Amino acid sequence: MGDRWHVEVDRSLCIGSGQCLHHAPGGFRLDHARQSHPTAPDTDAGEQVLAAAEHCPVEAIVITLRDSGEAVFPPEE
Repeated sequence: MGDRWHVEVDRSLCIGSGQCLHHAPGGFRLDHARQSHPTAPDTDAGEQVLAAAEHCPVEAIVITLRDSGEAVFPPEE
């Protein structure tokens, strides 16, 4: 069984670019204010969700390991 991720969007940073929708179709939705929300905050680890986080122009998407809380993206420096 693979890793499980917890995905959050910092809506104070989100600018509604829609890049998350482009890179992870079905993984995110925009609300009426064009703020992104993960469709499943707890999800299996996957390349599309990681690509969405990596391509977010303001790094509003935060991914952690669900069980440990360890940072997946952005990586801890």
